[in-house]
Amino acid sequence: MAAPPVPATPAFRLNLEQQRNRARDLLRAVQAGDADALARFHAHQPADRRPTLTAAQHVIARELRLPSWPRLKAHVAAMEAARATFAGAAPDADRRTLHIRCGSDIANRLVEAGFVGDFLEYSDPICQGPVTDAPDWLDQRARFIVGSVGNPLGLTVEAVRANLATAEERLDAAPAYERIVLWFEHDSYDQLLLARALARFAAAQPRHLDLVCVDAFPGGQRFIGLGQLPPEALRLLWARRQPVTPVQLDLGVAVWAALQAPDPTALAEIARSGTPALPVAAPALLRHLRELPDTRDGLGLTERLALTILVRQETTIGRVFAALMTRDEPLPWLGDLMLLAIVETMARAAEPALVVDPEDAALPWPQRRLHLTGAARAVLAGQRDYLSLGPLERWVGGVQIRPGTPHWRWDDAAGMPVRVG
Repeated sequence: MAAPPVPATPAFRLNLEQQRNRARDLLRAVQAGDADALARFHAHQPADRRPTLTAAQHVIARELRLPSWPRLKAHVAAMEAARATFAGAAPDADRRTLHIRCGSDIANRLVEAGFVGDFLEYSDPICQGPVTDAPDWLDQRARFIVGSVGNPLGLTVEAVRANLATAEERLDAAPAYERIVLWFEHDSYDQLLLARALARFAAAQPRHLDLVCVDAFPGGQRFIGLGQLPPEALRLLWARRQPVTPVQLDLGVAVWAALQAPDPTALAEIARSGTPALPVAAPALLRHLRELPDTRDGLGLTERLALTILVRQETTIGRVFAALMTRDEPLPWLGDLMLLAIVETMARAAEPALVVDPEDAALPWPQRRLHLTGAARAVLAGQRDYLSLGPLERWVGGVQIRPGTPHWRWDDAAGMPVRVG
């Protein structure tokens, strides 16, 4: 159920001459009074700043998420230097190394970048479905995954259960390596799995445990995750990795325990602390908690975002996913099949919120058009609560949400969960 590997995005492999040309084009457009160019220019320059090439270059650098043109030049040079080292000695050859990632998206790119260590894909999407401390929690996970995406991928409970068990066994055996490197980004998918790994390593500490954890990277596209980056970027991030601290291990233990709890209060308290040991964790935990039914309308945040996109224009599942990734989702975290599971769940409520166009049944699922129902429009208008539509039971970590029974909701104004019923 992990997001499939994607090609590295060219937007993160910057060419300095191309950026110089972009700055010149921007300057000419500003001098010609183009409204869009003026808006871009003054988004990063004072209103009274005279348009010059230096000023335009500064704007280009800021748009690429760098603080200045000199920093942009330095970044491009560092990427080029990293690319030139691929044929040299492997950066991880000095110790027997295991790279752990919550997906397979960077596995081949690590090889391209010259790494020789082993790779562990640890990718159970615990940001969705039940995550409990029950002895059969892997069985619960396998049944959930197959129930969510079993049809598109042809999965069986037995095969998924075996894969999950193998990943857990490899995680248990990981401390035998001389060095473990954790490669994670800032969203809830990654941060919850990182917490699981840290909790495991707190119980049996490896000899050398490093962390690569990023929430941004310079480029001409929204940064979503490590899978967008070219191999040379991984060499730069390797050089910036940091040893995992005891406080970070303790944080992983606390988050993992709180995630499994049937009461989300402890997880919310951790999120509200700001998690100074790992600052990117707090926003991810808050984003996860916003999947609880909201006190205003009973919708989880992803459900509301999907419906709101369809209010603007009824479109296909694939285009809803694209809108989430590029614009609407404040902290992108889910793969395309994970969205499909949410859409299908909303379509299977006693009173469906969505209908898949029957004429599209033979099309690949991303091309199937979605239509809002009157019930969904009533929910968005504040006239009905989504849970009154009879949606299927779902889980947010250890929190079970079953319509018609007491359950937890998210109070967005207060930034905390509340018990209802």
